Amino acid sequence: MTFEIAFVIALVVIAVILFATEKLPVDLVALLVMGALLVSGIISPEEGIAGFSNPATVTVGAMFVLSAGLFKTGAVDYLGRVLNRLFKLDLWVALSVTMIIAGGLSAFMNNTPVVAIFMPILLGVARDLNLSPSKLLMPLSFASMFGGLCTLIGTSTNILVSAIAERHGQPAFSMFEFTPLGAIFFGAGMLYMIFLGVRLIPDRRGKGDLTQTFGMGDYLLDVVLLPEAKSAGKSVAKAPLVKDLDLDILEVRREGRLIPFPTAETVLAANDVLRVRCEVEKIKQLREQEGIALKPEIKWRDEELESNETMLVEAVIAPNSELEGKTLKEINFRSYYSGTVLALRHRGETMHENLETTPLRAGDVLLVKIRRDHLIYLEEQEAFLLVSEVSLPTFRKRKILPAVAIVAGVVLAAAFDIVPILTAAIAGSILMILAGCLDVDDAYKAIEWKVIFLLAGVLSLGVALEKTGAALLISSVMIESIGAWGPVAVVAAFYLLTSLLTGVMSNNATAALLAPIAIVTADSLGVDSRPLLMAVTFAASSSFMTPVGYQTNTLIYGPGQYKFADFLRVGTPLNLLFWLLATWLIPKFWPF
Repeated sequence: MTFEIAFVIALVVIAVILFATEKLPVDLVALLVMGALLVSGIISPEEGIAGFSNPATVTVGAMFVLSAGLFKTGAVDYLGRVLNRLFKLDLWVALSVTMIIAGGLSAFMNNTPVVAIFMPILLGVARDLNLSPSKLLMPLSFASMFGGLCTLIGTSTNILVSAIAERHGQPAFSMFEFTPLGAIFFGAGMLYMIFLGVRLIPDRRGKGDLTQTFGMGDYLLDVVLLPEAKSAGKSVAKAPLVKDLDLDILEVRREGRLIPFPTAETVLAANDVLRVRCEVEKIKQLREQEGIALKPEIKWRDEELESNETMLVEAVIAPNSELEGKTLKEINFRSYYSGTVLALRHRGETMHENLETTPLRAGDVLLVKIRRDHLIYLEEQEAFLLVSEVSLPTFRKRKILPAVAIVAGVVLAAAFDIVPILTAAIAGSILMILAGCLDVDDAYKAIEWKVIFLLAGVLSLGVALEKTGAALLISSVMIESIGAWGPVAVVAAFYLLTSLLTGVMSNNATAALLAPIAIVTADSLGVDSRPLLMAVTFAASSSFMTPVGYQTNTLIYGPGQYKFADFLRVGTPLNLLFWLLATWLIPKFWPF
């Protein structure tokens, strides 16, 4: 083993640990890897930045724009509204149709906006039918992944592995090369979820309104400031009531007038009725405060916290959000959005304390009390996804047909080899803008730049693995361990390894790491590399066992109020089922 090989393998181990622990953003980890390889001289500057011009990176960026074009026209929303009516007729039929539609759309567009559109609809359905939303959201997420397995453009991972294969002198994957096996996976996944998976999902989220769902009843109280109160005549920031007990004053009622969002400078007056949020024990301490009276406890519901001026909404921190790692205090949430965060669903737990100082993560859910006329600022912020059915986004409905026609043209042009997928995707993105389906600013916002930088960074690691011989060394170890069992066992091993790594780190990073090793392993065995590449590709997009392995799982994690163990309980049998199907069927569809 040379120094270069040892250095690259050590870098791979460090990168995997950082990807899995999320101590640093995944895109930053990828760029750090690229920087380390450049500084060490293992790859040249040209090789280091080649990932930014790689066909996979550019194609994925263009596909984000195409997906946004469909989303902005309301084509996906229309289907969701139709399903809302179907649920009132038959739950299981409606759930099956929902999974089919979500999966079908995800075969041709980014599945994150698909799940984003369907989430508030399913939450509303669950409320109307008195169901736990957790029973509906996980099937939605999994179905979007099933659909992504069916076409080349179904996921960015498919495009990435295709580009890696092409770089090694092999034919690129065709548009519908995945479809036969993808359709089998889709069907098997659907049957599993309908007959077993949904039954394994616990009723995690309550069936009440937002106030009940987030357990606010023990954290809200109305307090009256009597004339002798020490806080009377003082601003909110200097009031002993706030400083001593760390209360959050949500609103002030004064002589029949409502002050919906008191600021730090708002001066409190005698006989003010303060609606406060605070921990139960602290509320009890109020009884000992001079000049303070507690009003009778209320059976708190949403209508108690809403008014003509204010409302409650549920907002999710979107995957790849710029807010990841930041706190509410750092982004100055209250002042910027004229809203107050009442509770935070963070990594499976509902928090009512230390909200301002808790670093936010993708999938976290905020219960927000906000001014109705300021809701638009929250809706327009790409970092948040509103899952409350508070209003309908403004869609360009007259552009639905052009948007659908453009996406269909891209698919057909690539499917019939009229032009490469990269050319078709770029042309389609330009046409989306020219046709008015979205404007230039929308196109820039649609591109998930963290994904682009992640792809560019990890591609350089793949180059280093091959250039130094590290890929050959790793493949030799695999062949010595399982090669005697034949190439089918190697396919099973690559699928299993990819599946396990994807459960704890980015699926794109996993694919970029293992695809070059798969090609080298196939060359060493003297077999076609296609089956091994397909094992990597399908496994990387089939991450059901954790909420962090795939971005749609991250998206539903908070709103469904799932526990980490729920994904293990439901996803592990599904992963095993797909592994067995892949081991059996990949060699049949792609012979060695």
